[in-house]
Amino acid sequence: MTLTNTFQRFFESEKSSAIVLMICTIVSIAIANSPAGPAYSNLWHMNLAGLTVAHWVNDGLMAIFFLLVGLELERELYSGELSSPTKATLPLVAALGGMLTPALFHFLFNMDTVTQSGMGIPMATDIAFALGVLALLGRRVPASLKVFVVAFAVVDDLGAMVIIALFYTPQLASAYLLAAAAVFLALVALNRVFRVMSLLPYLIGGALLWYFMLRSGVHATLAGVLLAFAIPYSSIDEDRKSPSHRLENWLHGPVAFMVLPVFALANTAILVDASWLQERASSNSIGIIAGLVLGKPLGVTVFCLLGFLSGLCRLPSDLRWRHIFGAGLLGGIGFTMSIFIANLAFPGDAGLIDASKMAIFAASFAAGTLGYLWLRFTPTPH
Repeated sequence: MTLTNTFQRFFESEKSSAIVLMICTIVSIAIANSPAGPAYSNLWHMNLAGLTVAHWVNDGLMAIFFLLVGLELERELYSGELSSPTKATLPLVAALGGMLTPALFHFLFNMDTVTQSGMGIPMATDIAFALGVLALLGRRVPASLKVFVVAFAVVDDLGAMVIIALFYTPQLASAYLLAAAAVFLALVALNRVFRVMSLLPYLIGGALLWYFMLRSGVHATLAGVLLAFAIPYSSIDEDRKSPSHRLENWLHGPVAFMVLPVFALANTAILVDASWLQERASSNSIGIIAGLVLGKPLGVTVFCLLGFLSGLCRLPSDLRWRHIFGAGLLGGIGFTMSIFIANLAFPGDAGLIDASKMAIFAASFAAGTLGYLWLRFTPTPH
């Protein structure tokens, strides 16, 4: 299988992003547990134009991340691994299993408790770290496995966005929601009816869309996904004149080396004290770890196998079932999206959020290590 230039550039940026994210996480935890910890924590909780700095990061900067995810999903739908039923079925089935099974694991440990709302935490996959592990494996894994992981991880992220919209929206302001819908329809009209190819009107409209979504009660980052699908796209992979292609290529660097690192710094300032080990034994932490480490590979593999046996999907010629299981293990690296959902699942409970984040770190490290070792010793067919 030959990878396109667009995919190769995307792969390289995600690989580098994983390294930067890891460094930022280590630095943030180290500072939080140093004498400078209180000042560092106060920095993120400082009020700025009506929102805390952390709020601006999680609702503002992360909207740019979701815009990039939306553009990547658009590319996959129009000309990538989701562009035809034959191509799309396997990653779609994998994503479905990779979302439902981890959520079920968490639910079983937390049913009818205050932490039941955390069942969305182990559902998503961190594309950057998953591809970072695949990059370490180099030619030991088939090219189609990299494409498969990206495709089902992008669908995972889309599923997480749907979960955020449906279950982590406490109340709605209908007037602002209608205003957001009107802006989105206007942007779609610019694309479909008037064929406006300049990016500027879409970016201005996207800023308005973000503001109305923020005030509506629906998480403002979803504006990024909506904006992505309003921007004109060309199915010609190497067409640099397409607004969607140009914006996606431009965003890779800033998202990988600015947006996600700042998100990591803002959300991993966690105090590691004597209560940490005790929290790891809580039902919420066990549910997160079990969901990511066990639920992900089990769900991805079983759902893909059921799809294969039912005739809904088929494996690429250079993939084997052991590769699918390895991809499922890598899917257990939750990190960015899992942290994001943890913030929404337990609003106002800093202790529970921090405990969830530590469980996410432990599970993601375990899943990444197991995935690397599994695929490292899995023969690649020739």
